[in-house]
Amino acid sequence: MSKPVPTGLTVHNKSRVLDIDFDDGKSFAIPFELLRVYSPSAEVMGHGPGQEVLQVGKREVNIAGIEPVGNYAVQPTFSDGHNTGIFTWDYLYKLGNEKTALWDAYMDRLHASGFEGDTGRETGLSLTGPSSSAAKSSGGGCGSGSCGCKS
Repeated sequence: MSKPVPTGLTVHNKSRVLDIDFDDGKSFAIPFELLRVYSPSAEVMGHGPGQEVLQVGKREVNIAGIEPVGNYAVQPTFSDGHNTGIFTWDYLYKLGNEKTALWDAYMDRLHASGFEGDTGRETGLSLTGPSSSAAKSSGGGCGSGSCGCKS
């Protein structure tokens, strides 16, 4: 069987949801926050297994733009400046199909990092607490040796 191909893709900035319809009849409404925290970029996924970087403070992230990548993917630019993730059709299908389990895993990771309830989702947070201008201007990034890539 061939892999599902999108037949429709709509960005809803007001509700912060990406609607995507596939040719197998499935449709998904994927929150921007889920897309952002599971971005398939090295900044989020790390450079190998176990190097994932927990994304915090993404509750209100929007998609500022979205560009096609060939006939196989899209590359969104998020309102926080993140734009290095290339979302293949297969990956978007996976995110939509496994949305509940992925969301639960995200919340579990936030809780394991010390955030209670859904506090880790609030804008302006970092893994060390509320961000300050000093915290925003410092911070590794790939090439700093720590690979705590900036979000």
